[in-house]
Amino acid sequence: MYAILDIETTGGKYNEEGITEIAIYRFDGQKVVDQFASLINPERKIQPFVVNLTGINSEMLRNAPKFYEVAKRIIEITDGCIIVAHNAKFDNRILTTEFDRLGYPFEKDTLCTVELAKKLIPDLPSYSLGKLVRSLGIPLSDRHRAQGDAKATVALFKMLLNKDSKKEIITKSIKKDPKRQLEPKLLEIIDAAPTDTGVYYMHNKAGEVIYIGKSKNIQKRLIQHFTSDNRKSKKIQLEVTDVSYETTGSELIALLKESAEIKSNNPVYNRALRKKLYSHKLISFTDDEGYINLKIVKATGKTAPITTFTNLQQAKSTLFAITEKYSLCQKLTGLHSVDGSCFSYSIKECHGACILKEPFDAYNERVRDFLNDHSYENQHMLLIDKGRDVDERSVILIENGEYKGFGYYNLNHQINNLEILRSIINPMQNNRDAQHIIQSFLRKGKVLKTVKLAKDTVN
Repeated sequence: MYAILDIETTGGKYNEEGITEIAIYRFDGQKVVDQFASLINPERKIQPFVVNLTGINSEMLRNAPKFYEVAKRIIEITDGCIIVAHNAKFDNRILTTEFDRLGYPFEKDTLCTVELAKKLIPDLPSYSLGKLVRSLGIPLSDRHRAQGDAKATVALFKMLLNKDSKKEIITKSIKKDPKRQLEPKLLEIIDAAPTDTGVYYMHNKAGEVIYIGKSKNIQKRLIQHFTSDNRKSKKIQLEVTDVSYETTGSELIALLKESAEIKSNNPVYNRALRKKLYSHKLISFTDDEGYINLKIVKATGKTAPITTFTNLQQAKSTLFAITEKYSLCQKLTGLHSVDGSCFSYSIKECHGACILKEPFDAYNERVRDFLNDHSYENQHMLLIDKGRDVDERSVILIENGEYKGFGYYNLNHQINNLEILRSIINPMQNNRDAQHIIQSFLRKGKVLKTVKLAKDTVN
């Protein structure tokens, strides 16, 4: 649990500043579960440059509560939390100083979004909150006011959690939280889990990730893990002390994240998913007569696949459907090995390419229609899908046929500017497993929308 906060102060000498405004969002890693914001009467003078910067003056604070009057609420909302702030060292020092004046030891672990951003999003021109969130497409209102800055920090921290593929942030937080280690009750873990689509991470008492999975209903999948009596499940049940998760909205992104993070974290109980996800692929070649042939082969060698399949049965079933949809020849798609005409020609579903009756250019045009519809080789496109809430969409970026990564955008914002789009994209590795996952979704038409990009737009 995190307490994401921002504090405005009077300015002045070191450790003599007073708080003029505070905003705190209690954040469970997915959503805000509680919040508190208030002006504070600092009982001291506000420096003129601070008044100009924040717009907060002494007249505004005359009837505001003093710090001791809101201290109990601050203790409650930050209970069991790691303090998160942009320049956390400053905010934590100010808050600790105020509690010291009351004789109360306020001791919390902290995470700084400046340091996290420098590590997870390197080489940006500026890491000041205003410039950073603007470059990432995060809305920021009421700059230099506690509530506006804290709200933007919540959105920034959520993005940083998403970019943290090695799960270093959540691992450290679990390791620092003894309560999680002492209460590894499976029913409590299930009750706390969402029913949304996403990726979940099982942790042992050291905070280490021991298993990564994905599900369209995380809570339902955890019930299956914790009620199963197979050997692996029983081992997990004994070792797991906590489960963290990231909702994705999109099943496609959940699959991509699961695949990438298993490779990155190498969890002990994910041995099966470290193997290649597919066994067969569909390739094309032009025969001596000029016809483009399609062929299912084992997923070996360097020949680039049009699409890939989990097993041979799935490959054949899909190719039969493709052959029928595009009026292709079963002989030239490798489904029937015959010397003369194929079976489809006898029932007038093949135009005679198998016996050279149909001109190769006419036949090849239909094959190219299929290739354009199902292959993203050398293509530039966006795959738009569900977001994590009703006001959001997910987007996957493909450039030159390569998977670049994914991100999220608000429906009120346009993503036709490619530079802004790239700033919200979490860069991901373009490996064969990722290509297989994307190709399978494209083949099944499971994303909401595909947007083709012009080549000059990308370059």
